[in-house]
Amino acid sequence: MEDLIRSLDQISDEEGEALVYLARKAIEEYLITGITVDLKEIPYESWKKKGASFVTLENRTTGALRGCIGSIIPVRPLYKDVIHNAISAATQDPRFPPVTVNELPEIRVKVSVLSYPEPLEFKDPAELLKKIEPFKDGLILKYENFQGTFLPDVWQQIPDRQLFLTNLCSKAGMPPDCWLKYPIKIYRYRTKTFSE
Repeated sequence: MEDLIRSLDQISDEEGEALVYLARKAIEEYLITGITVDLKEIPYESWKKKGASFVTLENRTTGALRGCIGSIIPVRPLYKDVIHNAISAATQDPRFPPVTVNELPEIRVKVSVLSYPEPLEFKDPAELLKKIEPFKDGLILKYENFQGTFLPDVWQQIPDRQLFLTNLCSKAGMPPDCWLKYPIKIYRYRTKTFSE
């Protein structure tokens, strides 16, 4: 499993800032030419490893969300994942119309690199609440064919553990109290986020 990014220590600040630059360039190139950029030379070894990322687009002035798409499990080299998710966040987020070229100066690009998700073991909802670390943990909730995730950033909007889980149930397409009533599985991961 050496070709996977498992620890966020593998990504330096310099590499993270370069990923943000790459995400913006990928969006610009795609919006202007319709071409998905690729790199002839990969500047960092960590970029060649399989990694999972989220790309978030926000309005520079208001901070309002403008698009957010990502991967939870690493399936391709990190740099390709960032390119793919950057273009998808700008053009495929079902909550928003596609970003236009004219909007680009108004948009802030953020890239979050995810650690490999690990199962969180718990006996009951009370123990689950105790084990979650607000502002650090990103959570994936799974039950049969239902799944949803919240990045650690979401704690800024929902700092309460119970509300966090309730909203995560809804995001996964389940009843809001699913974490109390269903035998759900929870996985946790951490992120390292870089922003313009």
